Amino acid sequence: MFRTLTSLSVLALMATMTVGTPTFAQTDTSEPSAEAEAGSGESQLDMGQPVSDGPALGERYSKEKHGDWDMACIKTEAEVDPCSMLQILRDDKGNAVAEMSLFRLQPGGQAVAGATMIVPLETLLTARLTISIDDGPGKQYQFAYCNPIGCFANIGLTQADVDGLKRGSTATVSIVPAPAPDEVIRLPMSLKGFTAGYNVVDLIANR
Repeated sequence: MFRTLTSLSVLALMATMTVGTPTFAQTDTSEPSAEAEAGSGESQLDMGQPVSDGPALGERYSKEKHGDWDMACIKTEAEVDPCSMLQILRDDKGNAVAEMSLFRLQPGGQAVAGATMIVPLETLLTARLTISIDDGPGKQYQFAYCNPIGCFANIGLTQADVDGLKRGSTATVSIVPAPAPDEVIRLPMSLKGFTAGYNVVDLIANR
């Protein structure tokens, strides 16, 4: 059973449909034949559409869960949908603040995995983003860009970084709010199920 994921990186769009009154032109006063009546009636009938239980094309859905990580996939027309590991990071009040999406990379480069972190717009970009595992030292990452959704950091992970995530129990993602540059917001990121999810996540081309 697929579960649709609500992403911080998705905007809701509303469309308005206007239905007009049809206009009919009469060009023949003769009685229509039975065949014509049948054809005209069928053309005004709604023949229905098949109902699909799966996600719509372009929709992100949870294929399966591994601990606190979702295997988030995008529905495409391909035989296999692209997937990544996803976790929504929440503050101490349960509010969704950030999103971590992690994927493996093709071998051969220094980074064996990549991740995209989305944080709120009012984040102090010059303070960068810090990720630490358990009580270990953290690593800082620069933000790449911002858009109306939030600010994005594209993160490269070495094999040592991945091994640390596999061994750890909790990571901490730290950001600094721009309105309060003396404060640090620390968001816990559970590593429960990380190893299992990482072992099955699809390989994708290096971005």
